[in-house]
Amino acid sequence: MSDSVDPTGQDLKRYLAEDDGEPVVMLNLLRFKPGGGRESYNQYSRAIVPFLEQVGGEVVYFGDTSTPLVQPPAGNDWDAVLLVRYPSRRAFSQMVADPDYQAITHLRTEALDAAVLQPTATRRG
Repeated sequence: MSDSVDPTGQDLKRYLAEDDGEPVVMLNLLRFKPGGGRESYNQYSRAIVPFLEQVGGEVVYFGDTSTPLVQPPAGNDWDAVLLVRYPSRRAFSQMVADPDYQAITHLRTEALDAAVLQPTATRRG
């Protein structure tokens, strides 16, 4: 299922087309692969720090999930939730386009069975 954990070029084009220059918080829902997925993701988490700092991004929250109170049908169970704030969609795109960042993305891909990467914006008025 690794094709569902990484954004495609088309995904990123659409994402950038919606850039209003405002900050964006990326909601990450993560399901780790059995037998080492969490450890690989922990490596990725440590390796991404300088890239986040370079574009002005910051981790807002990272935590494990527990038993859901309400949940859609099977297949929507997650191991962890991560919220990362970026100053803009462009900042996120600059980070993922960095060749040095590209060199560590395999850690994320290898770690995850499934993921949701959902941009969110602060509601105005």
